[in-house]
Amino acid sequence: MNERLTKIKNDTSQFWTSRSKKQKGVMIGSVVGVIVLAAVITFFATKTTYVPLYKDLSTREIGQVKEALDTQGVKYEIAPGGTSILVPEQQADALLVQLASEGYPQTGTIDYSFANSSGFGMTDNEFNLLKKAATETEIGKLIKNLEGVKDAKVMITLPEEGVFVTDVKEDASASIVLNTDPGYKFTEQQIATMYNLVAKSIPNLSTDNIVISNQFSEYFDLNAATADASSTTTAEGQLQMKKMVERDLQRQVQNMLGTLMGQDKVIASVTTDIDFKKENREENIVTPVDEENMEGIAISAQRITESYSGSGAAATGTPEAETTTDNFTTYNEGAMGDGDYERTEETINNDVNRIRKDIQEAPYKVQDIGIQVIVEPPTATDAASLPDGVLEDIEKILSTIVRTTISKDVAAELTQEQINEKVAVSVQSLNGKATDVGSENPVIPWWVWVIGGILLAVILLLAFFIIRSRKRAKEEEELSILEEQEELMIDDINEEIETEATMRRKQLEKMAKEKPDDFAKLLRSWIAED
Repeated sequence: MNERLTKIKNDTSQFWTSRSKKQKGVMIGSVVGVIVLAAVITFFATKTTYVPLYKDLSTREIGQVKEALDTQGVKYEIAPGGTSILVPEQQADALLVQLASEGYPQTGTIDYSFANSSGFGMTDNEFNLLKKAATETEIGKLIKNLEGVKDAKVMITLPEEGVFVTDVKEDASASIVLNTDPGYKFTEQQIATMYNLVAKSIPNLSTDNIVISNQFSEYFDLNAATADASSTTTAEGQLQMKKMVERDLQRQVQNMLGTLMGQDKVIASVTTDIDFKKENREENIVTPVDEENMEGIAISAQRITESYSGSGAAATGTPEAETTTDNFTTYNEGAMGDGDYERTEETINNDVNRIRKDIQEAPYKVQDIGIQVIVEPPTATDAASLPDGVLEDIEKILSTIVRTTISKDVAAELTQEQINEKVAVSVQSLNGKATDVGSENPVIPWWVWVIGGILLAVILLLAFFIIRSRKRAKEEEELSILEEQEELMIDDINEEIETEATMRRKQLEKMAKEKPDDFAKLLRSWIAED
């Protein structure tokens, strides 16, 4: 054993001393790299990844889940704010099912499963109260399935049934508060869907008795979705039309700039001044056909030309009696003489363009508009990170929207500077954005894979060199042993001479080793002969 260890030590020492400085550096660096790589892989392999088990819960509910996890001895983390709890990713699904079977989280809401546990001692008032709470819970679940809704709180007011048939039956009402996703805008169809879901789930509930708002106290009015031109005759209709115009413009600006900068990087607000005065008028306009010469078109023309020349004579005849009127012919007496006579008469009937217009103005006109936009730069804390020219492009886009939205009569009198004053763009960080709390799965950077690949190639190359050097050393050792054996080889003085008796003895020895049964039979035959 000692000789073996000594040999290994000598071979290792000989191998190390036979290497150059460059080879020694490569081998030392490879060993260090392998150790570092093993440490990195061990770190990421043993690191625990936490994912959210529950989010957006109250602190009381988080406390209940925390106690349940402490009882089971499960590691967990509570996210900042105390509304989310995180557990190891490998245990998340199993814990979710297990806690659900135990009734966690105990949100305090009641669904239709209460009927399975209701006892005979429950009064009608208690049953009606639980039924109302269950209905509110189920309606909230329905609304939460809609896109853009994170949570929904429903409050229903049901009228009490009268004792007598003649009692007037009151209508039910419902109030809903939505917790919506940041920046999400509901379409008119989604708003109508929410109203219909609630109205069809509760008896004697009309859409007029439903109020829906979000966490920012913004109301979603069903009337705004169905407003038409006739509703602008009332103050409520005008207000709804104004909100609808502003909302459409805000969505247009938000979608356009959100595509450019990112939906969570832009906040837009639009205010308008709308004129709801209606005007119905009739215009009868007469214009010449040829406006340059101020002439009409000739419908008919008459030309009469008369001429006379010759010797004349004195007028003869009896003068008419004098009357009180001037309709008489006067004959002049005079000497006879020669004369010429010529008369030209031209009569032209012209006509003009007669235009009759019945004009009914639009139900409203946008007299003024203001657009306010807050843009967050790519690096929220560094306003200089916004690329050059982006702010000017945004202002040009908004100026074009203002010019095309304002009434033509008003826009024609505005200069470009006045339109630019109606646009306000601010560049700053949006500190009020809502963020989802969660632990993202760690991603190994690409440079770790590159370094790992290089180290693996170095290790394989080093192993190849070591194996080849060992093989070469072994071959040299075998050659040296053979050379020593050749030097020590001498003739055997006891070499016996090959004879017939010797050959028979060797055959018998070989037969005894290979075929003992045959050899035993042969011996028995020899003994029997003797």
